[in-house]
Amino acid sequence: MTWIHDLQPGLSLAAYETILTLLALMFSFGAPAIGQKTIRPMEIACKRLASNHALAVTSIGLTALLMRLALLFVCPIPKPFTPDDFSFLLGAQTFAQGHLTNLTPVMWQHFESIHITMTPSYTSMYFPGQALILAAGQVFLGNPWFGLLCITSLMCAAICWMLQAWLPAPWALLGGGLAILRIGLFSYWMNTFTGAGSLAALGGALVLGAFPRVMKKQRWRDFSLLGLGVVLLFLTRPFEGFLLCLPVALVLAHWLLFGKNRPRLALLLRRSLLPMALMFGTAAWLGYYDQQAFGSPLTLPYTVDRATYAVAPYWIWEKARPEPHYRHQALHDFYVDGEYKLVQWYHTPTGFVLETLYKPYTMLQFFAGIALLPALLMLHRVVRDRRLRFFVVAAIPWMIGMSIGFFLIPHYLAPFTCAFYLIGLQSMRHLRVWRPRARPVGAALVRSIVVVCVVLAALRTAAGPLKIKFAEWPGAAWDVTWYGPGDFGAERAQLERKLEELPGKQLVLVRYSAGHDPINEWVYNAPDIDHSRVIWAREMSAADNIALTNYYKDRSVWLVQPDRPATITPYDSAVTASFSSGPELQDSHRANNK
Repeated sequence: MTWIHDLQPGLSLAAYETILTLLALMFSFGAPAIGQKTIRPMEIACKRLASNHALAVTSIGLTALLMRLALLFVCPIPKPFTPDDFSFLLGAQTFAQGHLTNLTPVMWQHFESIHITMTPSYTSMYFPGQALILAAGQVFLGNPWFGLLCITSLMCAAICWMLQAWLPAPWALLGGGLAILRIGLFSYWMNTFTGAGSLAALGGALVLGAFPRVMKKQRWRDFSLLGLGVVLLFLTRPFEGFLLCLPVALVLAHWLLFGKNRPRLALLLRRSLLPMALMFGTAAWLGYYDQQAFGSPLTLPYTVDRATYAVAPYWIWEKARPEPHYRHQALHDFYVDGEYKLVQWYHTPTGFVLETLYKPYTMLQFFAGIALLPALLMLHRVVRDRRLRFFVVAAIPWMIGMSIGFFLIPHYLAPFTCAFYLIGLQSMRHLRVWRPRARPVGAALVRSIVVVCVVLAALRTAAGPLKIKFAEWPGAAWDVTWYGPGDFGAERAQLERKLEELPGKQLVLVRYSAGHDPINEWVYNAPDIDHSRVIWAREMSAADNIALTNYYKDRSVWLVQPDRPATITPYDSAVTASFSSGPELQDSHRANNK
């Protein structure tokens, strides 16, 4: 059989996933009874665990936390390497220092960078939810990534809790386990600082899990969790959060007006007091934050930065903005050659068709991959299922809303994560009872899907010894689930650490070669640039560089050329003469490159 010859070290994990899924299909149809005696006791044990709802949710959260910590020897704490990473970390460092934003530095033109707002203040362009979590990780646990770890673990637990409101308990437990395997261990939501995917997914799970409980039991706890979910969505993905909350609000409004078990007004006021206070308080705080960071309480994050640098619009009906004057080629390459060319391609007939098809592909590839696709064989039954009628109807505004933007990255869809898994699990329930010719093919296929996901996680863990291939640059493949941080960002981090160990303060001027990838950005700084031990700046004209070095005249000046092979040299002979450890740093850097 030729596939045995092909299954060798050097294949990509996607190839392994495809092969394993095909094997699962083959054995499910050809020999559905294989492995049943082994798997059945495991299913019984999981059913017992799932019967205790609180214990099941807690177990999912702790499993996600402990498994990711156990994998640190394989996937260490990631280093920032994308513009989004550095932008969120700037926000986190600012909050961790007790500030909302930072004063625009005097020489700010040298420090301009992607997704960083320089005026009217120096800050991240993003909504502050993710940065607040990273700041909490920095303050309380010593590293911002630990905040992300805790939130991702809570996300997995919340998905299980949400599913308990819609599905039998064992299937909810399975959904939480799949969330761990598919997202909680190796996805970029866990292994970069980008996107706030886990936090937005947590918010979506709280909203979609709380509102049926509110209608059924009218408990104060469920009202509060509903309000908390709305707040998390508002602070991370407000547009997608609005799309998710709109049908929920309409259902709740109909229940309050016409429901048979609708609460008395006095009870409703008592139950909704805290969540309403939380939501209005958050809106007021965000307005104050916007005032401090962007000059007006009505100026939302994104808007200043996009108006300053971007040419491409977000929405398909908008026209392109006039191209601004870019002081740096890297910014032009990102906003014009990257974003705007994609928009121009989108406006062609071929581009429109391909990009429209790419959006659902992105969703399926990230949330399901190849392994979970067989479950969708029963999707037609889910559409007719009364249990999930709300999601079938709500999917209409969700799909319309997500189709009117030019760009779609998986964390844009994060608020709907638990809904995707709910639909997939309900399809698996229908598949499980499918018995063509009275043979338990469906049950075997469901078991095989779970086994394949577990095996894939094991293969990803052993990817190094098995020489399993990964995308060279994950920033160009966000739809890849099994990825992990790898060595991305290590080169800049090592160089910065060596510069910090040198005596005195350092100023680094960055010079890119022609054709440099703007995603691989090196010019990012701490909130208080002037007092940072190492400052990263863009090389500009000779006059501008003289002004910069004169302003930071107490610093040793270096020139870094990041494009391979990366080099670092003293910026001029005067610095070389007064800085004897420069060659040692260069030798160390060359050794690291090797």
